[in-house]
This record gives sequence, structure tokens and C-alpha cells, in this order.
Amino acid sequence: SDVYKRQAIKIPKRGAIYSINEGNAGAWDEAITKYVHSKKFPEPGQKGASLRYIGSMVSDVHRTLVYGGIFMYPSDKKSPNGKLRLLYECSPLSLVIESAGGRASDGHRRILDIVPKTLHERTGIILGSADDVADVERLYTCLLYTSDAADDLLCVDLGGRRIIKKK
Repeated sequence: SDVYKRQAIKIPKRGAIYSINEGNAGAWDEAITKYVHSKKFPEPGQKGASLRYIGSMVSDVHRTLVYGGIFMYPSDKKSPNGKLRLLYECSPLSLVIESAGGRASDGHRRILDIVPKTLHERTGIILGSADDVADVERLYTCLLYTSDAADDLLCVDLGGRRIIKKK
């Protein structure tokens, strides 16, 4: 029998592939919508990305691990607690990605820092190349802190434009 193996896999810091079920686009929150838009329609001088979505988390994450990029199955309006199971889908693959130098988050916190409350608890997940995941987390942070209390906050979007002009 053939055995497929690679040693010391390291995920690239940034990739050119994004993976998300675009059939759910109408239910996404603003951060995910802005991120995907920036990949589909990059600003002049910015690099876009190719959509590749198989629909099997293991296959999509394997490709992300080998070639870099980002896999997203975020919480949305239809599934506010996310769709994938924390304990036996998100956490194990987050460990694999982080062990290879990547990052895994629900947009607000590290997946491996979430303590399950129930056996079948669900969560949204964004994982892959560290810089790509950090871009999405930055969008969530910028959109979260848009209140008047954030007078000194200045956030920029992925094209380098200011999206919050409080300074």
C-alpha cells in the first residue's frame, strides 16, 4: 500500500487561495463579506486570490496546509454559533494548522483557547496562513470597535484605505 507523507510541513505565511461556501454569502457578517470582496476584487496594486471550495473540511484544510491560504466556515445569520463542531472538527484541525505555523480563530479568539461547554458545541472557524487569518481578525476588530468610545482608533482595510477614521 502507498503511504503519503511529508515531513516538517510549514504553511506559507500568506497564500493565494481562499476557501468558503459562497452559497452562504447572504448570511455572512460584514467582516467576512469585506474580506471575500477584497480577494475577489482587489484594489489596484493589491493581490487577489482564487476561490477553491471542495465542501469537505479535511480536503479544504489539507490544500490550505500545503499551498497556504485561508479556510473559512464562519458563524453567520443562519448559524450564529457556527456550523462545525469545536471538539472533534475545529480543535483537531486547528492544532494541525498551528503546529505548521498557521493560525486558527473564530474571528475573535483562538480556537484552541475555547473551552467546550458541551460535547457537540459548534463554532465558526477561520484557519490557514497566519497573515491571511490575521487580516480577517483585524476586520472583525475594526468593525467591532466603531463606537464613540473608540476615539483614538484607526483601522485600515486590506487595500490600505481607512475604514474607521477616529483619531
